[in-house]
Amino acid sequence: MPAVLVPAVRWERWVANFASRHDGASLTVVDGGLGGTAADGSHFSARLPFGAAYDGPADAGAFATAVVAPTAWGVLLVRKGGFAVARLGGTGLVEHKVGQRHVQGRTKAGGQSQQRFARRRDNQARQAYEAAADHAARILSGVPLASAGGDRAAVDAVLDDTRLAHVTVVEPWHAVPDPRRAVLDQAIADTQAILVDVVNA
Repeated sequence: MPAVLVPAVRWERWVANFASRHDGASLTVVDGGLGGTAADGSHFSARLPFGAAYDGPADAGAFATAVVAPTAWGVLLVRKGGFAVARLGGTGLVEHKVGQRHVQGRTKAGGQSQQRFARRRDNQARQAYEAAADHAARILSGVPLASAGGDRAAVDAVLDDTRLAHVTVVEPWHAVPDPRRAVLDQAIADTQAILVDVVNA
């Protein structure tokens, strides 16, 4: 089950709601995160965004306060039909680029026609990834951390560019449709959210 993403400003309310639904909950700090266990056996494990470790008190408010965006980070979304890349400083958007590229869909034709269409589609996809990598290399220059999403093979193809070797991909993975500005904005917000794994008894 994918992690629940909870914005830091809603974290204390989320923990209070968990406790009220399960007749109370005790909080503990474990493995760099915050855990919660209820009397009925339900429990959650929360992690800070950007792979940060938490070593503060077992308190929901203190945990929310520990959510701090890095001075430089990014988001990279890639699918065959387009890409979106953004550079951020703290919570502020510094630069972004959203682009669409036409990649031919599959054909029902057989034989040589099918092979010809497949080669054309592969070439179009490669050109789209190269264009995405060019923009990503420029916008993410010097950025150590980025979240990613879209099509995993497409993202891998872009990140294989040696100009992006300095970028470490952090959670969460964004399962998104063709990237548009609104999709990018949501991915930026989700990257800054607390990641919570919940097990309800």
